[in-house]
Amino acid sequence: MPSPLGGVRLVVAEVPEGTPQSLRDLIDQLRRKVSPSAVLLATRQDGGKVLLVAGVSRDLVAKGIDAVKWVTVAARQVGGGGGGRPDLAQAGGKDAAKLPEAFDAARKEIETLLAP
Repeated sequence: MPSPLGGVRLVVAEVPEGTPQSLRDLIDQLRRKVSPSAVLLATRQDGGKVLLVAGVSRDLVAKGIDAVKWVTVAARQVGGGGGGRPDLAQAGGKDAAKLPEAFDAARKEIETLLAP
């Protein structure tokens, strides 16, 4: 059975510590090494909050995949929202305890977006 991701390298992970810039830099490094790729990283912040950053390679953007739409689906699970560009987007949330649900939602959403 063919993979629903069609050869796209998917990374959805929590980073122990990070700033918005460090997560964006990490996503840029991953996108330079592997294409096509879709990367969503999260880090817990003070006060039980969470930061989410999503990036997709340019070839996926050309196919209509939008990082803003993708990160927004995850952000809703943690009580937040976000914005950005089609290739790189950022969101915040109020409930880091719901990060596993956010990751599940992100995986399901990207599989749906990439389905033929």
